[in-house]
Amino acid sequence: MTQKPPTVVVTGGSNGIGEGICRHFLGQGATVVNIDIQRPRQDESAGYRFVQCDLANAGAAREAAAKLAREFQVDCLVNNAGSPTPGDLEQVSEAQIDTGVNLCIRTPVILAQAFTPGMKQRRFGRIVNISSRAILGKKARTVYSSTKAAMVGLTRTWAMELGPHGITVNAIAPGPVLTELFRKSNPPEVAAKLVEHAIVGRAGTPDDIARAVAFLADRENGFITGQVLHVCGGSSLTLNW
Repeated sequence: MTQKPPTVVVTGGSNGIGEGICRHFLGQGATVVNIDIQRPRQDESAGYRFVQCDLANAGAAREAAAKLAREFQVDCLVNNAGSPTPGDLEQVSEAQIDTGVNLCIRTPVILAQAFTPGMKQRRFGRIVNISSRAILGKKARTVYSSTKAAMVGLTRTWAMELGPHGITVNAIAPGPVLTELFRKSNPPEVAAKLVEHAIVGRAGTPDDIARAVAFLADRENGFITGQVLHVCGGSSLTLNW
């Protein structure tokens, strides 16, 4: 029996890696819902929906999630939203901690709670959490590295809980990907050094990450769960960031 194209919810899909993920799934014929505080460059269409929402706000995230759960049969959730919050330990603020925890832990929990009941009922679902190579350590990333590492804990725990219901949960840890946010949060000399650590000799692109997400989200790939895939050009092997 021919399966209908999936419905994919992507957080932080208006630019960078998230935009690449949305574009890739749209190219595959999926229905894509982008939840972001920033408006996308792409206009809404029959297969593309934009929901403007401050995902760092629990009430707003919960309201958006409940509405989408009523309106769509969500097959795949991609928790991509995050904030790099650069700064040495002495510069870390409580506001940065709150934002990081809210975007990387609380909001993924809120969205998963909204969408997994339907996935369980249909006995199919895919959750892909976008973590980071920084979970292995990166200078001036106290909040970012720790909250992205927490997403790995979510991934493994949810995989155990949801696997019996036909739902897989995996994480992707991107390395240096040349996006506007990457350039903004890394001075040129730092960005150049990060790219140098990629064994394949180049920086990544949003499409590199999107293809990995699509692989883990594929209906046929139901025997992979609880895993962290480093899509990093080999930079996870060079730990001197």
